[in-house]
Amino acid sequence: MSRIGKSPIPIPDGIKVNVAGDVVEVSSADGKKKLSQEVTFVSVKVADKEVVLERDDESRDARARHGLYRTLIANMIEGITKGWQKELEIHGAGYKVEQKGRKLVLTVGYTFPREFQVPAGIDVELPTATHIVLKGIDKAVVGQVAASIRSVRPADPYKGKGIRYKGEQAIRKTPKGK
Repeated sequence: MSRIGKSPIPIPDGIKVNVAGDVVEVSSADGKKKLSQEVTFVSVKVADKEVVLERDDESRDARARHGLYRTLIANMIEGITKGWQKELEIHGAGYKVEQKGRKLVLTVGYTFPREFQVPAGIDVELPTATHIVLKGIDKAVVGQVAASIRSVRPADPYKGKGIRYKGEQAIRKTPKGK
């Protein structure tokens, strides 16, 4: 049995978990924040302020998804209670970011600045011109937005210029011919 999948998920106060068929919905007490996940090959039960997942059968797909769905539901509960956050750093002379409404204008060494449309559900903070803080309740969306922003100009292996996650070490190569 999956070690991750068999452990129950505690439900904190102020969180509602509803199971309707194959869909698990996690919402805040006031109903303003909602996340849902479709679940297959496992059954979800809510009892005694805990969420418990059990496999429907012992097939390969059921075994593979048992721990996955448990982790996804736990991430939904944590996202509603605390939220998720990713931080990006911009390195390079003259590289910066500005916010214009729901758009980020990235000046990262191209001829023209690159514009990035921030999707709904993501809050952006710019503490400095070279730092971006992304916040949201859905872990997958926050991570995907951070990866999309980073892909505009990934860190260069020779000079180290570009967009990185906070704390990421850029792989530095020695210049060719030296």
